[in-house]
Amino acid sequence: MIGATVEKDIHEQLTRLPLEQRRQVLEFARALTTAKVHGVPGQNLLHFAGTIDYEDLMDIERAIKDGCEKIIPDEW
Repeated sequence: MIGATVEKDIHEQLTRLPLEQRRQVLEFARALTTAKVHGVPGQNLLHFAGTIDYEDLMDIERAIKDGCEKIIPDEW
């Protein structure tokens, strides 16, 4: 049922696009079907849990807050 709704929504959106953008959607859809999944399942990473020292985690958190949570309007 959900799949049919998604397909219908996609079709409705496609009908609103010019031909060139429809071709781009087609290329993207083809790329998605041929893309190979890279990475490691999370289950295989569990042995790393708890291996970073607490103080190091606090340093990382501070660095993120100090460097990433600021907006500098004139930077761009």
